[in-house]
Amino acid sequence: MRLVSLAAALYVTDGNRAGTCRLALGGVAHKPWRATRAEDVLRGAPAIEDSFRAAAEAELAESRPPARQCLQGSPWRANVMVRMLLDLVEEQS
Repeated sequence: MRLVSLAAALYVTDGNRAGTCRLALGGVAHKPWRATRAEDVLRGAPAIEDSFRAAAEAELAESRPPARQCLQGSPWRANVMVRMLLDLVEEQS
């Protein structure tokens, strides 16, 4: 079993765009991983699933999990981020 966490703060503007965003992943490295690439991709983007998935994929594109985990290319890493961001948007609507 693999435990992954995401700390996320997302402000959605009146125009349904991502404004201020802070993301950090836990359980994917030896310390919390600040997702600055994803934050940059999200800033100003529509607050929709496609934007969230693009941000997650941009962040994780160069990640290299340890070989023993056999999780390279697994969607779980991006799915955690996408699901949390969708929940945050729903809470703000």
